[in-house]
Amino acid sequence: MIQTMHMKTKLTLFRRGGVYYSQDSATGQQKSLRTREEATARKLIEATNEAHRHPVLNLQLARAYLTASDPASVERTWQTVMEQLRCRGKDSSRERYADVFKSDAFDGLRNKRLIETTADDFLAVFQDDRVSIVCFLKRLHNFALSLGWIAVPLVAPYLWPKYHPKDRRGIMLDEHQSLLAKEKKAEWKLYLELLWETGAAQSDAANMKAEDIDWPTRTITYFRQKTGSMAQFTISKKLEIVLNHLPTTGPLFPNLSTWSENDRAGRFRRRCKRAGVSGVSLHCYRYAWAERAKTVGMPERFAQAALGHNSKAIHRAYAKKALIIAPSLEDYENKAKPLPPTVTA
Repeated sequence: MIQTMHMKTKLTLFRRGGVYYSQDSATGQQKSLRTREEATARKLIEATNEAHRHPVLNLQLARAYLTASDPASVERTWQTVMEQLRCRGKDSSRERYADVFKSDAFDGLRNKRLIETTADDFLAVFQDDRVSIVCFLKRLHNFALSLGWIAVPLVAPYLWPKYHPKDRRGIMLDEHQSLLAKEKKAEWKLYLELLWETGAAQSDAANMKAEDIDWPTRTITYFRQKTGSMAQFTISKKLEIVLNHLPTTGPLFPNLSTWSENDRAGRFRRRCKRAGVSGVSLHCYRYAWAERAKTVGMPERFAQAALGHNSKAIHRAYAKKALIIAPSLEDYENKAKPLPPTVTA
């Protein structure tokens, strides 16, 4: 037996004061059709109902097909996609996904069924205009697409807002010294000094262990939490002084290693305000190290080994338009101490 699908008429017609009106059956909204001719009014109503009827019919047909192949697809919402995406990647990535998806910007989307989602739903989230929101929304969209939970892209690639990164700078030596001068906690002061001497990312530095130090070879080796790439560098005399004040077993920073990345960043901002330093973050220590390495002529491969080969700080610093004039070959052939390279903008 064939069952017909009942679809409620969107608009109904009525007359008031000789003028014909339409009434929305869902919202009750009434609107004048600006005509006293019944035939004209009926044509207007029928045209609107017909335009509404086809999308609803198509959606109902799609639900019928999807229910047969994947029963859960009809009820699957974007909240389901968020939960699946939060289970992927490293612990730091999972924490980041969890924090971002709590944002109010996703409230209009999270309980929306995938099958009922349109480009307008995504464009509404674009209005938030935060880089992180748009970035994670695109990841969410592409993840659902890769799983086959949406058949086609809801937003064409060229319609996504373009990301324009801010120009970042390294922290200056005088700013670093101002922070040290105002710092009262020994662990924080040693932490900032370690960042200055190593250029390590804030989480990598906070989680360094004494076991990462090889004193016989005077090297430190660790694997970056973000990329998993290895970073290895020689211990300088200044860094040795810092390390001699830190624990010889276990975490070098027992307290800081228990804090989250956001906690350390927030406390650093307050310290900057107290020291009169603005426009920098803990990550600026990494940029500063890369810029210093470029300025003194350290080969890029050495800088990559120290910060990790996937470091964006290295790519940024070494991609700047600067001409490095190499010392003469004669200096090297004579085993003389080479002159420092000259850097011109």
